[in-house]
Amino acid sequence: MKAIELTAPRLDAFREATVPTPEPQRGEVLIRLRAASLNFVDVAIASGNYPGPSFPLIPVVDGAGEIVGIGEGVSRLAINDRVIAHAKPRWIGGRPRPYETREMRGLTLPGSLAEYVALPANAVVPMPAHLSFEAAATLPIAGTTAWNALRATDAGPGSVVVLLGTGGVSILTLQLAKAAGATVIITSSSDEKLARAKALGADHLINYHGTPDWDAKVLELTDGLGADLIVEAGGSATFARSINATAPGGTVFTIGFVTGAEATTNLLPIIIKALKVVGNNTGSVSDLRDAARAIGAARIDPVIDTIYSQHQATEAYAHMAAGGRHFGKLAFSLSW
Repeated sequence: MKAIELTAPRLDAFREATVPTPEPQRGEVLIRLRAASLNFVDVAIASGNYPGPSFPLIPVVDGAGEIVGIGEGVSRLAINDRVIAHAKPRWIGGRPRPYETREMRGLTLPGSLAEYVALPANAVVPMPAHLSFEAAATLPIAGTTAWNALRATDAGPGSVVVLLGTGGVSILTLQLAKAAGATVIITSSSDEKLARAKALGADHLINYHGTPDWDAKVLELTDGLGADLIVEAGGSATFARSINATAPGGTVFTIGFVTGAEATTNLLPIIIKALKVVGNNTGSVSDLRDAARAIGAARIDPVIDTIYSQHQATEAYAHMAAGGRHFGKLAFSLSW
């Protein structure tokens, strides 16, 4: 089969390759991959900032396609089923355990820039019927993370959700939160992106260049109470403000470290307000299935900023690595 390989920890070390086509073993399905989507972790792997890779590797964690082969013992799936491939195929459900989460597609297992991939049948979930392959490919990491963020605080009517930035997780969280009836406050340094977020249903917009003390603005917008949920993507530069802007009993759901991974904060507000600071390792296959069902029920269309061909891996990775340029997700349409 044809594939794209990443040959070294560099953002320009991609090459086209021909590799053996996998055969589905007992309990597995063979998927013809039709689309993939980029995440920050893909750039971290390609830039040497993530542990575990052995080069060359087939990159990109997230993907979707159609089943073209079925191994022995598989009964619930059929040829031509449109499915989403989970990022960590051993993590089926429950709390993350090391032996379930250490193997990840695009890192220790073949990723999505390939014609085919063989995966355990219990590691794939049905695509929402209304989605394209490109849109479905955005769900394994971003969709699952957004879903788990909202579940961490049981967000619904009356809840206030704050989103930092307009990347893939933030925009999918915005769409899911509005479907659940929550009030959403979103931040960005771009008025144009804020306008796009408003068109998707965002209730309050904060340009953090013009309002660097955005946490104070959140408190103002909530009559001094704060937010029930803050999806914390910034890291070092934003974590203390997120703590300040969270309501008593609220949740800071940490998903990223764009400005750095080390944060110093005052513990007193966490203690006094009885806050929950929740880490995130994306989620299990069960979580992805729940997220896909919710997205299907609400007929949410994930926002894709740019779609690349598999031959444009260098350009796509550069776009993601530049930071702050895209709105929503970056995807690949795979046509070999």
